[in-house]
Amino acid sequence: MEQISFEEWKKIDLRIAKIIDVKDHPNADRLYIIKVSLGNEERTIVAGIKPWYKKEELIGKKIVIIANLQPKNLRGIESKGMLLAAEHENNVVLLTVDKDIKEGSKVF
Repeated sequence: MEQISFEEWKKIDLRIAKIIDVKDHPNADRLYIIKVSLGNEERTIVAGIKPWYKKEELIGKKIVIIANLQPKNLRGIESKGMLLAAEHENNVVLLTVDKDIKEGSKVF
């Protein structure tokens, strides 16, 4: 595993985001187009979690995202962030919060 310095790690901006809408990606079988709220702004994130989650399961979840990634075009849709998930034995689980935390809150 490649190591990064603490100074590099501090550049990563992790935030709490609330999922407010989920749509199927028109050009990909495994991707969702997810709209999230960061409190003072909304963003679109494209994520490959369709095999593990139904759209209705995702609405209202508070998740952790990387908020300061450069936007990336994924199959024709601009994604402005990346959600965090864990993979174990062919299962993917979103990193969520277990308390009512305001959207946009910084994760340390």
